[in-house]
Amino acid sequence: MNKAQLIQAVAAKGGRQLSPTEAVEIVLDVLVRAVVAGDPVSVTGFGSLAPRHRPARKAHNPQTGAKVTVAASRVVKFRPGARFQDLLAQRRPMPESGNCIQKAPKTPRP
Repeated sequence: MNKAQLIQAVAAKGGRQLSPTEAVEIVLDVLVRAVVAGDPVSVTGFGSLAPRHRPARKAHNPQTGAKVTVAASRVVKFRPGARFQDLLAQRRPMPESGNCIQKAPKTPRP
């Protein structure tokens, strides 16, 4: 699922003028449902969420030193987008207002 598909899913689920609380809850619900279904979700500039499978493995209990088997599991991996990473590492200044992860407009060709 990409940003455009996320917008369509939220619009289909909301369908009317939403309060900010409802809008955020719907966005989070759509994201969680997509990742649980096995679909990676990518939002340009922000990052991507993807389900990952962790195989079973052997580990040690740090208190007792006993060997234990950790069962296989599914986890979510988040990979921040390039703009998000640049802002966090202060390689790009945070804008005073507006969308901080939106792409800069392309310069018009003559």
